Order: sequence, then structure tokens, then C-alpha cells
Amino acid sequence: MIIIKTKEQIDAMNEAGKLLAECHRRIAGMIKPGVTTTEIDQFVEKFLAERGAHPEQKGYNGYPYATCASVNDVICHGFPSDVPLKDGDIVTIDMVVKLNGWLADSAWSYAVGNISEEAQHLLDVTKKALYLGIEQAVIGNRIGDISNAIQTFAESENLSVVRDFIGHGIGEDMHEEPQVPHYGPPHRGTRLKEGMVITIEPMLNLGSYGTKIDADGWTARTIDGKLSAQYEHTLAITKDGPLVLTEQNV
Repeated sequence: MIIIKTKEQIDAMNEAGKLLAECHRRIAGMIKPGVTTTEIDQFVEKFLAERGAHPEQKGYNGYPYATCASVNDVICHGFPSDVPLKDGDIVTIDMVVKLNGWLADSAWSYAVGNISEEAQHLLDVTKKALYLGIEQAVIGNRIGDISNAIQTFAESENLSVVRDFIGHGIGEDMHEEPQVPHYGPPHRGTRLKEGMVITIEPMLNLGSYGTKIDADGWTARTIDGKLSAQYEHTLAITKDGPLVLTEQNV
């Protein structure tokens, strides 16, 4: 069942989103060779606690951290680590913030120091694919219009779209209906209505879209060891178009 949110509920989610966006802005200033993703995770937990918020994925199905930290060939759900980031790495930090009972979800990929042209292309295309998907998130369109916009652009730039992990509805629960794939034909799937709140979170790879899971049961990697990147926003479907609740550039 898709839960339609009221304006007041979307406003509450927007407050969680603003806090999450501020957290990502702080993280951007931390990213450099030598920092560890454990340090970033500890910063996020403290930052949120000081503001009366909670990292919702900590404890979710036993997940032990406040963030997911996915480096290089890790697609998503990577564990924070004491291994220092090094020049040329890329890292995705993903988090879900709970504030006053309402959630916001956003992942962002960061360059560590000087990265290769290939890695920069991956980051640039993945971010643009996210925003092309958001442009399709309007009343009357279907989920497939979001999916197809992302896939068409990604593949035109010689990148592959991960199939095994997708976007979703969100509200008081982290994962609600509808599911939001980032691939597939247009004009298919759930029709978008005012008051729906979803995440769009494309994960693009330099190589194959195939995935494998580490022995920890969480960490998802590219099957061929090539780089992966992800950008994610939470957004509401409104009569005035998509309202991005986790926008950092505000």
C-alpha cells in the first residue's frame, strides 16, 4: 500500500531532510586522504544525536553502524572501516535520518583527493542521472518514466545500472511502497500522485551491473571489481513538481 503524505507530514520529512543535507555538507569537508570511514560514521552519529535525531539504519535488520560507507568497487551497504581513504578513491556515504518520527534518506559519492578521469566521469554521470530521474517525478507520470530516464542516459555514457538495489517509498518507515527501479521501459508501473514521497538512488558501474555480497552479508560489490557510484535524494511529489527534501544546494 502506498501511503500518501499530508503537507504537514511532508514538512516534517523536509526538516529531517534539511538535517541530513547539512550532515552531508559537513562530510564533504572531511573527505581527504588519510581520513577513515569509521571517523565519518562516528561524526554522523554525534552530529545527529546533538540535534535530537537518530541514524535509522543503525540496528535495522542488525546493521551495526550509523552510515553505509562504500569505497571504490563497493556498490552499497559497505561497513565503515579503520582503513584510511587514499588519494584516488571514491566513497559513497549513505544515511537515513529520523527526526520527530519522520525519515529522510540520501547517499552521496565523494572523490578522495585526485581521482582518474574515468572515476570523475562515473561520478558526474551518476549525479546527472539522479537529477534526470527527479525531473520525471511529476504528477501523472509513472515510475517507469523515472527508471527509463536514468537507464537511457547512463547507458548512453557507457555505464551500467545496478538492478539488485532500487529506490522506494519512505515516510515513518524506511522502506515503503512503491518500489523505484532505475532501469526499465517508460510509461510502466505505479502512476505518481500528489503526496507520494520516494527515494531515487541510482547506482552506476563502470563495468557490469552484476553484484556479489561479502561474507558479512551486507557489503555489495561489483562482480568485476570495477568502480561504482551512487547519488540519492528523498523527494515529494507535489502539484508544483518534485520537491527534493535532501537537497544540499539550498
